[in-house]
Parts: sequence; structure tokens; C-alpha cells
Amino acid sequence: MSLGDAWTGPVLVTGTDTEIGKTVVTAAVAAAAQAAGLRVAVVKPGQTGTATGEPGDVDSVTRLAAPLTGRTLASYPDPLAPLAAARVADLPPLELYNAVDAIREEADKHDLVLIEGAGGLLVPMGLRPSGEPWTVADLAVSLGAPAVVVARAGLGTLNHTALTLEALERRAVPAGVVIGAWPAEPELVHWLNLSELVPNLLGAVPAGAGGMDPGVFRRSAPGWLTPALYGVLDDWRAWAEE
Repeated sequence: MSLGDAWTGPVLVTGTDTEIGKTVVTAAVAAAAQAAGLRVAVVKPGQTGTATGEPGDVDSVTRLAAPLTGRTLASYPDPLAPLAAARVADLPPLELYNAVDAIREEADKHDLVLIEGAGGLLVPMGLRPSGEPWTVADLAVSLGAPAVVVARAGLGTLNHTALTLEALERRAVPAGVVIGAWPAEPELVHWLNLSELVPNLLGAVPAGAGGMDPGVFRRSAPGWLTPALYGVLDDWRAWAEE
């Protein structure tokens, strides 16, 4: 699967860090794909921090993009990595192959299944039957799914993004990058980082997009993404000059 092909089936959405914009990028891809006529499901394997009573990530994606299906496989009250949150709350950790089966079940009924990870690529998500921890990288390998890596626009992003892409490449997982929050008034560092990321870039979502009216969000999303993610952005030079 190349960066130019439209991505179908299970697709992992991961990030270079936490609080990076994965949920809004997931919503943008869901909105663009549905506008293109696809049946879209969004699956969150492990949601943490639910003790506050605030909406989970799938709720946020549903509000912005209204995918056909939204599903959370396991929720834990503490705002920790899912495996740690399960242990602290004395709740059953998510088992890898249960997650794989649940996602394949959705893939049988949808054209695109977006799997939103938690934190970065190698955060412990749950346990294998052997008792060993697993990560969303393991999930991507088990599903044969490509990965969207959500990255920051500013200082430090090149190293973090390169490390994440290298870890995916070592596992033979195809990957591209979406900038999770492109600033309204970019500075030199943002433009320089953009130029370095362009060979792997699949999109750039504007900062604050998650606060948009859902109708505006859905109409705007295709303009933030390349055709691989069902957008219309095909010339980064023209985009940069707008």
C-alpha cells in the first residue's frame, strides 16, 4: 500500500506522543471517507481517564464526523496507559486477540475501520494470552493494517516522527504522517518541518479544528487530507502558498 493509494480496511491512527491530535485526525479521516461514500467504523481499543465523566474519544469523533459505527473495546478510569490503568483499577486488561477479532468483525461490515491508539506507538495496551504486554504496533502487525502517524508541527517533531516511522518500518507496517494541529500563524520552524515531512505527509489538520461546528468540520475535512485518506489535497506547494 503506497501513500498514493486510497487506504481501506483496518487503519491504525497512532501518534508521536500523547495529546497530539489523534482524535481530531481520526474524525477528519472518517468525515472525508464518508463524504467519498465509504462505510466507516471507528474503534478505540483502550480508553482511559473515564472517571471524569467527560466524553471519550469515540464520542468526540462521533460528534464531529458521525461515522456509521463507533466502538470502545475497554474503558478505564485513570488517565494512564491502558495496561497500567487496568492494573490500577483492578480491571481485566484488554487481550490482544480479542481486540483483533473485534476489529475484524467491524472490517467485515465496513469499508474503512479507523483504530485510534492511546498515546504513542509502543504504549502498553493490554496482555497477550501468554501474559506479555502488547502495543498498537503489535495490533497493526496482527491486522496487516497501515498506520497514520499524527505528529506535531513544531520543534522536536522531526526526531519523534522519524523514530515512530522507523519502528513501523521495522515491523513492515506502511505508514504516512498527518500534522495534528497546524498553527494559524506558522513560524519558520513550522515551514521547515513541513518541507522535511512532505515525502511522508498525508495531511495537516488546522489547530482548533476539534472546536468547529460539526457541519463545517465535515465539509472542510477533505481539504486537509491527501487522496490516500480520501481528501483533495494533492499539491503541498500550492497549499503552502494559500
